Amino acid sequence: MNNEKKLLSWKEAYKLNIRAFLLIYKRYPKMIISRVILAIVIALTPYVGIYFSARIIGELAGARDITRIKELVLATLISAAIISLVRWIIQRWRNTECAGMYYKIEMILNEKLLDMDYIDIDDTKMHDLLSIIRQNSNSGGWGLYRIIGSLDGIIDAFFTILGGIVLTVSLFTTKVPESAGKYTILNNPIFILLVAVVMIIIINISPILTNKAGSYYAYNSDSHNLANRLFGFFGFLGHKKELAADIRMYEQDLICNKYIDMRSGMFLSAGFMAKLAKGPIGLYNAAASAVSVIFTGFVYVFVCLKAWAGAFDIGMVTQYVSSITKVAQGVTSIVWRIGDARNNASFLKQVFEFLDIPNTMYQGSLTVEKRCDRDYEIEFRDVSFKYPRSESYALKDVSMKFKIGERLAVVGPNGSGKTTFIKLLCRLYDPTEGEILLNGIDIRKYNYLDYMSIFSVVFQDYKLFAFKLGENVGAKVDYDKEIAKECLIKAGFGDRLAEMENGTETYLYKGYNKDGVDISGGEAQKIALARTLYKDAPFIVLDEPTAALDPVAEAEVYSKFDEIAGDKTAVYISHRLSSCRFCDTIAVFDNGRVVQKGTHEELVAKENGKYHELWFAQAKYYA
Repeated sequence: MNNEKKLLSWKEAYKLNIRAFLLIYKRYPKMIISRVILAIVIALTPYVGIYFSARIIGELAGARDITRIKELVLATLISAAIISLVRWIIQRWRNTECAGMYYKIEMILNEKLLDMDYIDIDDTKMHDLLSIIRQNSNSGGWGLYRIIGSLDGIIDAFFTILGGIVLTVSLFTTKVPESAGKYTILNNPIFILLVAVVMIIIINISPILTNKAGSYYAYNSDSHNLANRLFGFFGFLGHKKELAADIRMYEQDLICNKYIDMRSGMFLSAGFMAKLAKGPIGLYNAAASAVSVIFTGFVYVFVCLKAWAGAFDIGMVTQYVSSITKVAQGVTSIVWRIGDARNNASFLKQVFEFLDIPNTMYQGSLTVEKRCDRDYEIEFRDVSFKYPRSESYALKDVSMKFKIGERLAVVGPNGSGKTTFIKLLCRLYDPTEGEILLNGIDIRKYNYLDYMSIFSVVFQDYKLFAFKLGENVGAKVDYDKEIAKECLIKAGFGDRLAEMENGTETYLYKGYNKDGVDISGGEAQKIALARTLYKDAPFIVLDEPTAALDPVAEAEVYSKFDEIAGDKTAVYISHRLSSCRFCDTIAVFDNGRVVQKGTHEELVAKENGKYHELWFAQAKYYA
């Protein structure tokens, strides 16, 4: 995917940043409000100290009234104590609301994934886009995550400027006495305007240069995203237990070194970003720092000239210098934040490209009748299907009916369309052509979730979580322990369950509980099978349900298959044709078409048929 960054117009950047802010505020309003209030307090706090410090210094350099000095010192201490207490309270609130902020931003992306049509989730283009969004966030904090920091910075800068102006305005309005001679030019409105303009120009040059330096990171995000992805993969292979044996046997750590130890790597001493840092990035940042120093010097000259001419005392010099410096910092910050927001806009555009992926599958409105007799008939009628951006059909002209209570085996070579057939059956995809009917009605007319509720599926790439065993079986927290136990026993997990001290309350793996138990691939497959039984849907679909089981365990599952399936209609996908003999009907797929259908005996007798070819290709290994 092309990840080239282009600077968007100010108008488009503004719209994207406002949209991003509203998106986050709508989800987490307390997080935003707490951050705003804390930013205001942090911005205004220094001015309390500046104000009282100026008064104390002025009194020490002037009348030296001990009573007045005591009052000022006491006021300084009390205000500092109150401000510290208030700031601490607000900061605790802010920290509480912002806990897990990274995961809150991730939740926005993950909820979109959960709401997205499965066909889009199965699309590599979408995964590339999501990977880029996450890389942008992890490597440079770009995207939604940056909006949070920008908000703090802009609010802080705005109130820093506001507070500084309040304490600085008298610098320009206080006049030097007429007795100051040539210094009375400092009272001239044109001179004052000129000084203000020069200050504003100098203040703005620094953040513009800083933004220019920062733009190099944004424009080259495609390159350092790749470097981060390589490091993220190769740099942490040693942490993955499941890869440890291979890494040691084949010394694959040497491959890792190639990608993470090269001096010419993206972020290393002779790499691309290092060259930029020594070149334009370094020059722009150095120039920005130099301009800041020039501004500070200009302020000192102007303030000290007015003090020398007798416009105010030394205490006010402290106030004005400190306040103008704070104003300069605020203006620099706000200009930099605005420029940074424009740089970030192109990353936000990618985020909204992902969030705006439309759901095109019709959700339907008809309710699927919950029948106690499980009297459901499904028919594929001339169904064909193409994957997105593919010119070839994964399935072509498939017509088939499911008989109630039937055990149907689906077999065929790899890539013949078996899994696609199952995903169409479960309505993870919609047909490109033709229709699928439930009790004579197109399944697209049924409520989407309602229709999916009639299927229990064990996919080949099923997943278990590091939760309690019973939660994995029941797929919920408040599961029925007795039913979960019964399903585990039916699925052949009874012996291992009896060994578990906490029964179905035992945690799987050690991701969330140090006492969690590790399970074998075969045991995991039995738990996945138990999960389909717990759901107790009228259709049960098993995609290679015994692939990870040893021959004895596999035979146990087959012998109990009628008990496991009960009165359900069962669809069974397998590459082991010997395991299909217990099924009522076998459908043979090849090149996306159903080329044969019948019982094992009927199909194996047809010597020119695909099933005969597959059967004897496997049988020779058992001879």
